[in-house]
Amino acid sequence: MPKRVLIIDDEEASRLIIRQYLEDHADLEVVGECNNGIEAVSAINRAEPDLIFLDIQMPGFSGFQVLRNIVHVPQIIFSTAFDRYALKAFDSNAIDYLLKPYTKERFNQALSKLLIKGNSPESIQNLTQGAGSNYYEKILLENGSKMISIHINDIAYLEAEKDYTRVFTSGKTYLSNFGIGMLEQKLNPSLFIRIHRSHIVNINHIHEVYKENGDTYLVLKNEVPLKVSKSYTENIKKIMY
Repeated sequence: MPKRVLIIDDEEASRLIIRQYLEDHADLEVVGECNNGIEAVSAINRAEPDLIFLDIQMPGFSGFQVLRNIVHVPQIIFSTAFDRYALKAFDSNAIDYLLKPYTKERFNQALSKLLIKGNSPESIQNLTQGAGSNYYEKILLENGSKMISIHINDIAYLEAEKDYTRVFTSGKTYLSNFGIGMLEQKLNPSLFIRIHRSHIVNINHIHEVYKENGDTYLVLKNEVPLKVSKSYTENIKKIMY
């Protein structure tokens, strides 16, 4: 069975060259193309390709930001016009780093490494950490058949819903396919705190905190009341002055 390939580049000419070079490789099948980083995240998680050709500077998300937002972890060959991204620093994590413009011979050389080198979730983590450890100001959430970009500041709180997570913004709610524990790892802990096994809140949306009959409660700015579990009261104390 041929390996599934996804081409991610904001330049049509660059995507065309990769597709043409792949014609000589019957063991590789192109399953799609993306011209921006946000589209790429959705496509990778949906199509689950074995290999991606990934540009770095793109609209929406950069190549490194794409890697920090994907669930499915493919093998990666970077394809970029910029050499300032410390090529050698990523050699141990990516299959290869193609610097545009590259020859067909150089392209084939990169593909030859597929048999001897791959990516694991751990190497992806190392790669993205090397690109910067800042948390994102926006995340992607499913909305029907689309992925909607939500600004972190707009999220009021998250609520566990079985194996999924309900994300509440000021005026809408979204259902994420991720469990609340996994989403917690993606959120900036200086802004989002766990108050219950089922709830994470954005501290900027807290209106007040009070105690009643020995229990701690908080009320959000949208007037939603939430109980603070005793096992998470320390998280509340950390932001009290």
